[in-house]
Parts: sequence; C-alpha cells; structure tokens
Amino acid sequence: MNAFLTETRLCVEPEWVDYNGHMNLAFYVLAFDKATDHFYDQLDIGLTYRERMQSSMFTLGINVDYLREVFAGDMLRITTQLLACDVKRMRYFHRMFSAAGDEPVATNECLAVHVDMEARRSAPFPAATRARIDAMLEAHLRLPVPAGAGRVLGEKRGA
Repeated sequence: MNAFLTETRLCVEPEWVDYNGHMNLAFYVLAFDKATDHFYDQLDIGLTYRERMQSSMFTLGINVDYLREVFAGDMLRITTQLLACDVKRMRYFHRMFSAAGDEPVATNECLAVHVDMEARRSAPFPAATRARIDAMLEAHLRLPVPAGAGRVLGEKRGA
C-alpha cells in the first residue's frame, strides 16, 4: 500500500465471531471505527482536539461492503484515504485487508461533519485544522480513487 495512507492494525477477537464462525458485521464497523479514531489522531482532530478545541467530528453516514470472511485470530490491516473536504465536512474511505492479503476483505466509506460541542451544531473547521486536513488531502488526491468509493446503496435493476 501507499506510504501516504493512514494504517491501522488489529486482531479479530474471538467475541467478534458470530454463530456462522466468521466476524459479525457489527464488528467490521467497530474495526473501521477504530481506524477512524487513528485517522483522526493523525489529523489531530481526535480526543485531544475535542478537549482542546471543544469541537469534534460526528459521522453523518457510512457505506460498508463485506467482501470476504475473516475469522478469530486473523490479523487485519485497515488503510484510510481522505477523498474530499469542504468547509465543515470530510469524506474518507477505509479498506480492510487480512494481514497477508492484497485484496480488501471489506470497505467502509464515511461522511463526517465538524461539530462545535458547546453549541452541538455543525461548524466550519478552524483555519489551522483545515490546513492540516488540506495537506493530507493534497497527498491523498494523488492516489487512485478506491474501487467502490461514492457508490449509492440500492438494488441493481433487473436483478
């Protein structure tokens, strides 16, 4: 993978496995959420930002695609690519891989908004925060757009 991408590593815990013997869909989302926390820390918009700036990021929506099974004890690698940012929103894309594989086992696209925690309303990014995000965005825009990014959830006609 590309050195520009934020990378998170974790292990599939036994309690994440459902009665079908593979990781339950809820725990894919948990793993992606852990990757989001790491990504936010890389941008300095995580927990310390919330405490320091009284601002945070709220997720507005996600798309998750489950592509392959993973099992208890599997090591996972999640990459995160920033796709877009405006005055107060950002869109990013996670790809989950088994530690040994180069094909994604799942993907997650997220749209998040910057929130003033005192007003509990969306708010523009402060200039310094936006500069950090823009620096990462500039690097990530040089990368290919991930397969599946921007997809609309729905049924295929004629299926």
